[in-house]
Amino acid sequence: MFRKAIFLITATIFLFSSVGVTLALEKGNKRKGKYTYRKVYKACMERGEVDSPKPPISPDAKTQAQWTRVFEKKDFGDFGCKAEWEALSENDLTDIYTYLHDHAADSPTPAKCK
Repeated sequence: MFRKAIFLITATIFLFSSVGVTLALEKGNKRKGKYTYRKVYKACMERGEVDSPKPPISPDAKTQAQWTRVFEKKDFGDFGCKAEWEALSENDLTDIYTYLHDHAADSPTPAKCK
């Protein structure tokens, strides 16, 4: 009886903690994120800051945990095109994060920018 109670309490705590983590991670639209990510570099190229509209960093360049850290810290220095990144809305950043995170090196479907 005592073991069943402990198991039930542990299972309940696990269930609520996993639901809380899932709700805490905001998911965006990865298709829109891919489009927006490419649009940033196209605008940057038109401004003359980069030579190619192809983003310099592919989604598979980092793991999911690394992408999470980059977007939590909002450290976009490695991407270049500072003016374009600063102009993005929170929704755009969430969409780009979802695209990069969902196609990271350790994801089920890693992707490279083509």
